Amino acid sequence: MSEKVLAAVRVAPGTTEMREFDRPNIDDESALLRIEVAGICGTDVKLYSKPPRTPATQGPVIMGHENVGVIVEAGEKFKKRQGLEEGDRVFVEHYVACFSCEWCRIGEYRHCEATDWRTNADARRFGYTSAHFPGTLWGGFSEYMYLPWNAVLHKIPETVTAEEAGLVMPLSNGIEWALLTAGVGYNDTVLIQGPGQQGLAQLVAAKTAGAAQVIVSGTTRDKARFELAKELGADEVIDVLTEDPREKIMDLTNGRGLDFVLDCTSRAGTAPVLLGVDVLKRREGTLLIQGELAAFPDFPVKQVTEKAITIKSARGHSFNACELAVAQLASHRYPLEKLATHRYGIDQVDHAIRVLAGETDEDAIHVSMMPEMIGQPGGAVR
Repeated sequence: MSEKVLAAVRVAPGTTEMREFDRPNIDDESALLRIEVAGICGTDVKLYSKPPRTPATQGPVIMGHENVGVIVEAGEKFKKRQGLEEGDRVFVEHYVACFSCEWCRIGEYRHCEATDWRTNADARRFGYTSAHFPGTLWGGFSEYMYLPWNAVLHKIPETVTAEEAGLVMPLSNGIEWALLTAGVGYNDTVLIQGPGQQGLAQLVAAKTAGAAQVIVSGTTRDKARFELAKELGADEVIDVLTEDPREKIMDLTNGRGLDFVLDCTSRAGTAPVLLGVDVLKRREGTLLIQGELAAFPDFPVKQVTEKAITIKSARGHSFNACELAVAQLASHRYPLEKLATHRYGIDQVDHAIRVLAGETDEDAIHVSMMPEMIGQPGGAVR
């Protein structure tokens, strides 16, 4: 194994350089992961153009927080604690928690301050943490990644490929948000706004839970995604630019409205939320929203309270959601591999992020970054 590691490093907003680092020393309580796949999501797009200005994230950052790879070196205590061996393929959650605070003790380590870069200057989180911190290799856009004792890992069965395993993060978010947070279940009616990787993952989760009717909305440019949504089980799709979404939803539900609206849009303004409030059923529907809106003037509080709507936030994922995502992939019940639409070498990180951001004419749902493809042309999966 080489003593040097090649990685793509964010050195400034919207700027990446390929750099070599020393391979970190692995002690009894740490391990080294050979990266096979590192996925890109919408958060990467946002943090690439506008990096967070906190002490934990300053300096050179190796991005990449949806990471799958093989353990190539591990200390004895690490292996015993994790129940893993060298040669095992794992999915790595991006949280690096303390496992002693009140949140960690109830299994909600995603809320632990030790991994919250927003409030903790010494926070650790894969794909966010500066390479100045001990261990150096804190992101997946690299040949290798450092794993401390408190890394959260999920063993991947042999029936799931590395690229399929790269979908664990978006799929776990879909399970967490649609099922565990919102509570979608048997015979429910659901609107999913936005057919991106998170929206399509929530579609699969809702169908698996037994939802009676799942509607997916998007825009005209989402034509190919609509086709994939139907293949994954969507009952109806709506192009909000060419159809009246409220009218169609009420027609599809015989005027009743929906039990759940799951907002997976990004930078679409207040319109999806307003539509969601409007098309929920007469009383006690649930609206799940993400945190893209910094402000919401004239929020319809009166309508929300009159309809007794419950508003919940989509935030991260749990250990259980990741385990369920791995099981879902292993079942091969749905053609989830079709979500992985593009692959690139880590020397093409800048271009790959711009593809996912919609800055090119390519339509990517999920992008797989692969160190083995360094020096090779990347693009859509054929």
